[in-house]
Amino acid sequence: MSKKNSEIKTYYKGLGFCGFGIGANTAEVDVKDGKVLRIRPAKFDKKYKQEELNPWKIEVRGKTFEPKMKTLLPPFSYIYKKRMFSKNRVLYPLKRVDWDPNGERNTENRGESKFVRISWDEATDIIANEIKRIHKQYGPYAILSQGDGHGETKAIHGPHGCQKNLLELLGGSTTQARNADSWEGWYWGIKHFWGCEPIGQGLQKNMWWDVSNNTKMLLYWGCDPETNTWGWGGQNPSRLSRWFKEIGIKSVYISPDLNYSGAVWADKWIPVIPNTDAALQLAIMYTWIKEDTYDKEYIDTHTVGFEPMKQYVMGEEDGEAKTPEWASKICGVPTYTIKALARKWAKDATTIGHCNGGSYIRSGYSSEPARLEGCLLAMQGLGKPGRGQLKFIEFGQYGLHEYYPCPKSKVIPNVGGAYNGATYDISGQFLPKTLIPKAILGKLPKS
Repeated sequence: MSKKNSEIKTYYKGLGFCGFGIGANTAEVDVKDGKVLRIRPAKFDKKYKQEELNPWKIEVRGKTFEPKMKTLLPPFSYIYKKRMFSKNRVLYPLKRVDWDPNGERNTENRGESKFVRISWDEATDIIANEIKRIHKQYGPYAILSQGDGHGETKAIHGPHGCQKNLLELLGGSTTQARNADSWEGWYWGIKHFWGCEPIGQGLQKNMWWDVSNNTKMLLYWGCDPETNTWGWGGQNPSRLSRWFKEIGIKSVYISPDLNYSGAVWADKWIPVIPNTDAALQLAIMYTWIKEDTYDKEYIDTHTVGFEPMKQYVMGEEDGEAKTPEWASKICGVPTYTIKALARKWAKDATTIGHCNGGSYIRSGYSSEPARLEGCLLAMQGLGKPGRGQLKFIEFGQYGLHEYYPCPKSKVIPNVGGAYNGATYDISGQFLPKTLIPKAILGKLPKS
């Protein structure tokens, strides 16, 4: 939309670039003479009246939480124009000076020889001809599509599934199958505990209301929503952290470092030695079993395999009871703190909060704390009012158009970044991401 009587044109723009944002980066971009002057939050009240958008609100204990009439941009969005005009940007196609697609390719000079600028037409012709050459000589599966969820796209380009779609239309390709390089713990631990993808992966905005009304204690476990979610949820996770604090939900941060969110919002910080969360979790289970404070009816009706786990926790399997005293020596959390946390959790409706999970879910053997977290949640009635798993990264992730899902007269388009359905499609031939270097060097086993 352009401003009348002005040379400056303002556009709604989805700055949904990979790594730094989806949706929450919807902004107003002021452009003059083809150059970006400034990037500002998109203000929906310029085009819509609030009542047209059918807004929701949560009212708890005399306080109100509701969406803003503008997007909540993270710092990355404001500085994107610096990336756009950076002197380090590659602005046009380049080709190695000693590489001739129809002659000598001099592959031994990769990384050493210089580059020369070529036209876009020449670049696209080279790519098209190379695809046809490889198809004819080796077949379509000789082309590798690195189109998985966490490609080597850095922060500027995030095509993900786009090239996969193109190559599928041309006959297929070998797909790089993503290893769990971001969700190790969730992927290999908790998923196999409750038989599906982690709860926190899906849209869960209905949990705002549940937590606000029913949760008494919120455990920010390996969680820093104030800063770690900037690129995905804008500033909304920060607003939620403030909101939960304001309405009296006890905020407990469990992490090795006193992160920014903990320094600002924590009622209590429990420092834990890195990679030892499992010991702390087992000691909490021990306390619940010893003091008979877990939800036995829920365990009987919603779980299987509790008895073998109980035998392990109580030391019947290996002769080592997982007591708070045992755990304290491993995780560094005082025995009295472990007991107090377990008793508070059993007494009051408790939800665990994450923003992806940080190193808690990405470190070595992180499948163990992830799996044990599922056990802890089940032992206190996962899904009952105020007892759940909250993923801060989902909040605000897709922009304000989802805050107002039922416009009465107009539709706010989804102008945020888009993921492609082909991103995780690994039908046909595929290679695990960790084996790609060996495949390129021809060192994969023949069988």
